[in-house]
This record gives sequence, structure tokens and C-alpha cells, in this order.
Amino acid sequence: MCERLTVGEVCSRSVTFAFRRTTLTGAAKLMRENHVGSLVVVDETGGLRVVVGLLTDRDIVTAVVAAELDPVTLRVEDVMSIDLVTAREDDSLIDVMRTMRRKGVRRVPVVGGQGELIGLISLDDVLDVLSQELALLVAAIDSEGQRERNMRK
Repeated sequence: MCERLTVGEVCSRSVTFAFRRTTLTGAAKLMRENHVGSLVVVDETGGLRVVVGLLTDRDIVTAVVAAELDPVTLRVEDVMSIDLVTAREDDSLIDVMRTMRRKGVRRVPVVGGQGELIGLISLDDVLDVLSQELALLVAAIDSEGQRERNMRK
């Protein structure tokens, strides 16, 4: 890890995505098959997959199931969130964490210069990195104690 950890170093590059016109049941099947709770919604534009929205399992539950709508009649674009927060690969992890807190989101698509999908960073990814860093701190504390015990023998 470098001193300034970036989103590109932490994000998942294997992202399950859907298109706007994907049926909602098709989207739910994608989530189930890939064991994910969200899909990044993209449009194919000039050979790039440009991020246009995000669909979560919670979106399906609150907007469709709780409203007693028929999911067979709906498409991803009918339910997806379009007020999207995105990050760039070279954004700092701390800045993205601040944005996640401020916007109240758990997942942020990572995009390139033309809005193309590069990856996805989630709170799980952030927690994994933070737990590794905390483990390093604990090891440093343990090492200091061991060093002192060896000197005092």
C-alpha cells in the first residue's frame, strides 16, 4: 500500500452490471447468480459501458415489493437510482469515505474520464482495508512490547 491509498487500489474490478432495459426479474436473477446486492446500470456508448445508475436489492424491495407492483412489468430504469455518486480511480480513499458518509451510500461506481465503468467500491472494501491497517497497528504495539521485554532481560 502507498501512503495515499486511492480508490483504484481498493475497488473491485469485477462488477456485475445491467442495462436500463433489463427486466427487473432479469436483474434480480443477475444479483442472485452473482451473489451481489447491487447492479451498476450502464449504457453502451461508443464501445464504452457508461454508468447511468445503480440498482440495489433494497430498491427492488422498497419500490416494487412494498408497493405491491408487478416486477414482471418493470425494467431496471423504472426502479434504479439516478442521483448517482461516482468516484475516479485516483480519488483518495478518505475522500470517498467522506462522500459515502455525506451522501448516505454504501456503494460507489468507479468511472474513467468518459464516465465508463471501471469498478465498484463498497463499504465492505473500505472495511477490509481498514482492518488490515488496524492489524498493522496492533502488530506494531505488540512488537514494541516484545522489544522492551527483550531489552529488560
